[in-house]
Amino acid sequence: MTQFDNVTVIKKANVYDGGKVTSRVVKFADGSRKTLGIMLPGEYTFDTAAAELMEIIDGELEVQLPGSDSWQTIKGGESFEIPANAIFKLKIHSLVDYCCSYFE
Repeated sequence: MTQFDNVTVIKKANVYDGGKVTSRVVKFADGSRKTLGIMLPGEYTFDTAAAELMEIIDGELEVQLPGSDSWQTIKGGESFEIPANAIFKLKIHSLVDYCCSYFE
């Protein structure tokens, strides 16, 4: 899917790590939500409340998923899932454009 129709977009950005990670919330009529964002090169640690599906639209990163000691390379067109109430780490190698879906 390359576009979302009939949605509400929250204008105020979510800004993390001094502006190196930003996103905007997109709300759907069924109550679900996604975030669309950009991550600049760097290393980040995030935690989740809800389970998430992170789709990488463009760019490349490495992810260390909860419970794993290894790093997995993810490129544009690929995705990964993170369980609820978990911590995961990212190494961003080039600007990453992403879409994150939440399963609440």
